[in-house]
Amino acid sequence: MPKNKKRNTPHRGGGAGAAAAAAAGGQHRNVQPFSDEDASIETMSHCSGFSDPASFTEDGPEVLDEEGTQEDLEYKLKGLIDLTFDKSAKTRQAALEGIKNAMASKILYEFILERRITLTDSIERCLKKGKSDEQCAAAGLACILCVQLGPGIESEEVLKTLGPILKKIICDGTASIQARQACATCFGVCCFIATDDITELYSTMECLENIFTKSYHKEKDTNGICSTPNTVLHISSLLVWTLLLTICPISEVKKKIEMHLHKLPSLLSCDDVNMRIAAGETLALLFELARETDNDFYHEDMESLTQKLRALATDGNKHRAKVDKRKQRSVFRDVLRAVEERDFPTETVKFGPERMYIDCWVKKQTYDAFKEILGTGMQYHLQSNEFLRNVFELGPPVMLDAAALKTMKISRFERHLYNSAAFKARTKARSKCRDKRADVGEFF
Repeated sequence: MPKNKKRNTPHRGGGAGAAAAAAAGGQHRNVQPFSDEDASIETMSHCSGFSDPASFTEDGPEVLDEEGTQEDLEYKLKGLIDLTFDKSAKTRQAALEGIKNAMASKILYEFILERRITLTDSIERCLKKGKSDEQCAAAGLACILCVQLGPGIESEEVLKTLGPILKKIICDGTASIQARQACATCFGVCCFIATDDITELYSTMECLENIFTKSYHKEKDTNGICSTPNTVLHISSLLVWTLLLTICPISEVKKKIEMHLHKLPSLLSCDDVNMRIAAGETLALLFELARETDNDFYHEDMESLTQKLRALATDGNKHRAKVDKRKQRSVFRDVLRAVEERDFPTETVKFGPERMYIDCWVKKQTYDAFKEILGTGMQYHLQSNEFLRNVFELGPPVMLDAAALKTMKISRFERHLYNSAAFKARTKARSKCRDKRADVGEFF
């Protein structure tokens, strides 16, 4: 992927950000020491004066385009950036979430480029001094910051600053599981985007391996693997490790396949459905990569593996939740086809006037990873984010005039009418079905 090596003079948010803070709070505040006290009424009203952070997720990009100008959004974001240095933990967390949601729903490259050092400093402070929820919010913001910047010197600097802190939290057994999980995902995704050093890539993968391999089946243990509070951390580490494997050189891919292919099937017996699914999808991807490097690739325990996959694809155990069983069976039918038949069921993702075909496990794992980060903003970023368009080989963004965009949009009122009509139709159909059952009951 092409790297943008152009440097812009960084601004540390002292000018416009300070003005925003002065306008809302009456005077410029110096950075205060961190504390976990609840936010005072004055502080919270100061925060709400800029923006309700939740509004970025509730309203989405439509409202940003229709109800507010770019200048209004930037003014609000400057205020939120200032609030990431507030002494109240709740205010800092709300500010981090607000910035993250705005970045997920709109491309703000120029604005972010000028303030990336200030943003990186605030994320660093929150990771070091914050508690679990604040660390999760900071890690999530760091991910989207790198997604917005794309590969280049700027994102490399972000990773260079935050990487050691993220790694420390991941390996810290006293930190909360949620914070370690968020930091593991952040560390892997930022490395995927920013690193241009192969040794740094290998080091990141080794850090993640040290986490998820703790779930591997222990020798002389004949029982299945029981989930623990750390299982969610192991799942996140495995998934982001798999993402990094997709950009490794062929020689390293072969080493990792030899190292993990015979151990990963033990995770299929874990009692956590998400771990079973993560292991199954990773196995499908490993087989896909192995066959790309060697068309005659053969796995020694193929029969045993396919038996396990087939059992999971047809699992009917009554002690498992119906939702989990449906999800598991759907995934493992695809995994079994990949392992046995080298087949992948193509999926279509539509965004605006375009569509993207997900036709391999590498692309699916990459898409799932970024969708987890961007949420509902994924489609918008697929349309406009040059980095993601390069990753998925979509070419340059398609330019649409205002008239075309207007015809593609559905207003909130129209969407409400559509949902109401659909609800009425479903209710009517259910009523008819109940009436038929009642008639049958009376007949007998």
